Amino acid sequence: MDFDFDSMSLKEMRELRGKLDRAINSYEDRKRRQALAAVEEAAREHGFNLAELTGVKTRRAGTVAPKYANPDDPTLTWTGRGRKPRWVQESLEGGKELDDLLI
Repeated sequence: MDFDFDSMSLKEMRELRGKLDRAINSYEDRKRRQALAAVEEAAREHGFNLAELTGVKTRRAGTVAPKYANPDDPTLTWTGRGRKPRWVQESLEGGKELDDLLI
């Protein structure tokens, strides 16, 4: 496949570059997934999983238990992670301590 870049407009060349970048990324992602699958299979054949061999701990899926509750409405809870909910901010601005909101 030959391209005559001298006869192509800048827009056409940029579109071609975008297509090429997407094709390269797709190829690299596919090869990476294939390599990972092969390594995981080899680990299983030897009685291990990949996390055991690499020492990398996998993240547990699940939810985090709430740590704080709104004293006025106990159905409003917060785990203590991420941005503080409005009711926590308002309680703190009203003079309460975070420990006052512990469940």
